[in-house]
Amino acid sequence: MKKTTERFATLLATWFGCGRSPFAPGTAGSVGAIVVALVLVKYAAFRPWEFLLLAAICFYPAVWAAGIAAEAVKLKDPGFVVIDEVIGQWVTLAGATVWNWKSFLLAFVLFRLFDIWKPAPVRQLEALPGGLGINADDAMAGVYGALVLWLAGWFNLY
Repeated sequence: MKKTTERFATLLATWFGCGRSPFAPGTAGSVGAIVVALVLVKYAAFRPWEFLLLAAICFYPAVWAAGIAAEAVKLKDPGFVVIDEVIGQWVTLAGATVWNWKSFLLAFVLFRLFDIWKPAPVRQLEALPGGLGINADDAMAGVYGALVLWLAGWFNLY
């Protein structure tokens, strides 16, 4: 049973394999989140606030999965764990004022920027234990991304 749980947690933590990308797994995870978002906007008419709700609903499972996957390989934040990028990317999308290719591209770029740069308190949140630390910093990077995305939309920049 433990192996089955570990396999399922790793599948979720890698966002169904995106984290296994040999090049830039975090970016691959963000792309995976954007692909899901595009489908949800097109076929389920998702509005921006619904991505915040989706990220909140998925946060606990993401913490659980990331914690188990990290513990299995004895690393604090393994590169193949990208569920945190998915959460952060969806939080960023919550700041959109309109859906178009520019808003999706800007959301992607902003989230990746804040996730890599890690301005305070993003870096400090990484220090939280286990899956919580893995996910909390990306959620906060997503908040920064959402704020900038919203401001850019408010000024009709996309």
